[in-house]
Amino acid sequence: MSHLIAPADIPYLPRGVRLAEDRVRGIRVLQAPERAMQLDPIGEAILTELDGTRSLATIASDLAARYNAPEDQIASDMRDFLTGLIERRMVFLKEAA
Repeated sequence: MSHLIAPADIPYLPRGVRLAEDRVRGIRVLQAPERAMQLDPIGEAILTELDGTRSLATIASDLAARYNAPEDQIASDMRDFLTGLIERRMVFLKEAA
């Protein structure tokens, strides 16, 4: 199942899912009940921005400014990354009102 994420949608980590530090391996992970996912620096940068109040478009704009990268490319990469996490039920969306 593929999820279409609109620019105005607000991605967030649902209850029971959190970012954590794996101190043994020195990496950041996304933890959910009975599973965990190792994050690369890009995944970590995206997920640390999910505060449940800002839209995909706003987050993409902020990341584009921070990393001096094209906003449309950031938004596209975010949609691809977050779609996989939505399918695994590790990220939820609040649809724009």
